[in-house]
Amino acid sequence: MNDKMRVVVIDDDSEIIEALCEMLTLEGFAVSAYSRANDALKTITLQSPVVVLTDVRMPKMDGMSLLNALQRIDQDLPVLLMSGHGDIPMAMEAVREGAYDFLEKPLQPQYLISQLRRAIDKRALVLENRQLKENSQHSSGIDTFIIGESVAIKEIRQSILALSKSNVDTIIYGETGSGKDIVARALHQYSNRSQHRFIAINCGGMSESLIESELFGHEAGAFTGANRRHIGKIEAADGGTLFLDEIESMPISVQIKLLRVLQERTIERVGSTTPIAVKMTVIAASKENLELLGDSGKFRKDLFYRLNVASIKIPALNERSEDITPLFLHYASKACLQYEREMPEISAQYSDSLLQHNWPGNVRELKNSADRFVLGINPNGPQENTVFSQEDDHLEARMQQFERVLLEQGLKSVNGHVNKAAQRLNLTTKTLYRKMKKHQLDKKVYK
Repeated sequence: MNDKMRVVVIDDDSEIIEALCEMLTLEGFAVSAYSRANDALKTITLQSPVVVLTDVRMPKMDGMSLLNALQRIDQDLPVLLMSGHGDIPMAMEAVREGAYDFLEKPLQPQYLISQLRRAIDKRALVLENRQLKENSQHSSGIDTFIIGESVAIKEIRQSILALSKSNVDTIIYGETGSGKDIVARALHQYSNRSQHRFIAINCGGMSESLIESELFGHEAGAFTGANRRHIGKIEAADGGTLFLDEIESMPISVQIKLLRVLQERTIERVGSTTPIAVKMTVIAASKENLELLGDSGKFRKDLFYRLNVASIKIPALNERSEDITPLFLHYASKACLQYEREMPEISAQYSDSLLQHNWPGNVRELKNSADRFVLGINPNGPQENTVFSQEDDHLEARMQQFERVLLEQGLKSVNGHVNKAAQRLNLTTKTLYRKMKKHQLDKKVYK
C-alpha cells in the first residue's frame, strides 16, 4: 500500500468513527477522522494524497455538499459516500456527480477495504502522473533529451555532459530501439560543436561501394554513374559530429579506410588523391560488443581501440522500469501535439500493463504504444504476445518472454500469493522469487 496515502473518514457518529478507524488501522491504512465535513474540507488541497470516506446525512454540511465542494478542489479525488438509508436515487445521483462509490450501512468490511485500496491506487497514480507532467514541463537542458529516473539514465546524463566537453570519439552500446541515436544527438548538442552539423549514417544494409561513396564522397567520373562531384558524410561533418550507427555491419575494407581517417584526420574522395583535412568527433553505435567481434575477426581491433576512447551503455528498457512511465508520458504528449488530440486518461490497469510488459522493442516500441494510446488503438495496453522483429527473433528472447508470461499467469491465478503460485508452477518459493526479481514482477500487482 502507498505509504503516504491517507483515508479521511467523516461521520458525525463517534461510535462509527471509532469502529472504522480501528478496523482500517488494523488493515494497514493511515486514517484521519473528523466529525464535521467543514473541518475535513479545510485540510484537503489539489495535491492531497488522500481518499475520502464520508457519511451522507450530517448536520451543517452533508455528504453530497461535501462531494460537490471536493469536486471543485479536485475532480480526480476519490470520494466514497456511505449511508444507512438505502436511498437508491441518492446513490445514483452521487455516482453521477462523480462519487467513486456509494456504500450502504451496515458496511461490508471486505468490500469497503477492497474499494479503499482501489481508490488509493487510483489517487496515487493521478498524483504521480501530475508530478511527472510537471517535471517534464519544467525540465530543461539534458533532461529534455535523455528522459528517465533510473540510476542508469542519471549516470548516462552525467557521462554525456562530461564527454561532450571533451570532444572524444565514443562508442554507444544498446539493443535495437534503446535510443542510441538520441544519446548521440545529446553528445553533439551539449558540445562546443553544436553550431556545426550532426551527420548520421546507418552502416547497416549498405553495399561496400555505396557506403564508401557516402562516407568519403567521390569526384565526377570516379565510377559509372558518378556524373558530378559528391561531398561525403565525413567531409560534411567537418567541425561537427559524425554518427555511425550499426557500425558493426561496416565492411572490413571500409573499416580500414575509416581507421586511417581517424588517425590522420584527412580524407580522400573516391577518384581523387588530394587529401582534405577534417576536424570532427566520431560517435559510433552498436548493438553488439565490438571487442568480442574483434576477437572473432568480424571487426577491426585497431579501429575498435581507436574509437573506444569512451563508451556509453544504454540498458534495455525492461532493466529500468522507473523510466517506463516518464518516457510514455513524454511520447504521449508529443503524439497529442502531432495528432491534435487531447491526452486520454491513463487508468491504473493501463499503467500496470505498461510496467508489466517486457518491451522487446525498447523505447522505440514504447513510443509506438504511446502513439496508439493517443489514437485510441489498443486501449488495454501493450499486447503480451509481442511479435518480435526479425533481428530480435532468436531462441533466448522467445524463452525469456515465454517464461515471463507463465510467471504472470501463475501469479494472476492465485492473486499474487507466492507460495501458491510456486506450487502451481512446480517451483520452489526461492526459485520463484529469483525469477520474479529477474523479470521485475511485483506480487502486489496481482493481489
